[in-house]
Amino acid sequence: MRNHILRRLLQLIPILLVITFLSFAMMRLAGSDAVLQKMENTGMVVSQEVVDAARAELGLDRPFLVQYGVWLARLLRGDMGTSYISGQEVLPAFLSRLPATLLLAAVSILLTILFSIPLGILAAVRQNRFTDYLIRLASFVGNSLPNFFVALLLLYLFAIRLGWFPVLSREVTLQNVMLPASTLAIAMSAKYTRQVRAAVLEELGKDYVAGAKARGVPFRVTLVKSVLRSCLATILTLLTLSVGSLLGGTAVVESIFLWDGVGKLAVDAIQMRDYPIIQAYVMWMAIIYVCVNLVTDLSYRALDPRIRLGGGQR
Repeated sequence: MRNHILRRLLQLIPILLVITFLSFAMMRLAGSDAVLQKMENTGMVVSQEVVDAARAELGLDRPFLVQYGVWLARLLRGDMGTSYISGQEVLPAFLSRLPATLLLAAVSILLTILFSIPLGILAAVRQNRFTDYLIRLASFVGNSLPNFFVALLLLYLFAIRLGWFPVLSREVTLQNVMLPASTLAIAMSAKYTRQVRAAVLEELGKDYVAGAKARGVPFRVTLVKSVLRSCLATILTLLTLSVGSLLGGTAVVESIFLWDGVGKLAVDAIQMRDYPIIQAYVMWMAIIYVCVNLVTDLSYRALDPRIRLGGGQR
């Protein structure tokens, strides 16, 4: 197990290096100039000499590989650079927005677990009955609605009409996080309910379930101790993928609710062509997905003895 973990960690190094190179290259090939964007935002008319001096100060006049090497060396020392727009250091600004995104992701995952797993199991147990049809219809509708529409609908119903929640999230509190978290949880629950249902149905159709029924084992015992335990790997995969997507892909919802997280920070940076912040966001997403895949792989080996035995035989 220790050798497997070490081997996987070593495999992550070239992956992260390739991601850093590609993200840096795409930022430089975006077709716009951060200096010109900054000058346009200020409304000032400046000469080409001033623009060239500003580019030299930011290091944008150097060759591409030199810029990448300098940026990578600073990144390895924990220095993500300085914002082109605000002039603040990127890492403290990024870390200051991180708690809001972590809270949003945690509440969204909790709501997804509370709804998708029980509804998926209930739909599988009540297969081809009214309850199953109703849950599948609701999951189909929830999966079809885009996040921005769900966000606006929740804002209208619960913030404007009922007044239960604030329209704009000015503080990082549980009350303010409920609407953006519910927006994310609705889409994820709709998708994962169907997948949990499919996984439970697959296990219910296997021979050991019929054998347990023939021996007089109560269905509830078979469902809890055997079926759900066998579906644990699938459910774990869904949850880990949710963690990666939530921590890296909440930009639209954060922008709608003005939730002060890293997603909104990235959207603002893209509009302003603030390359250091965009690169920090890309690295954040890459590290999250790589770590999530690593944790999922290790969890598989811990939960399923067949994977450990197969690895030992190879």
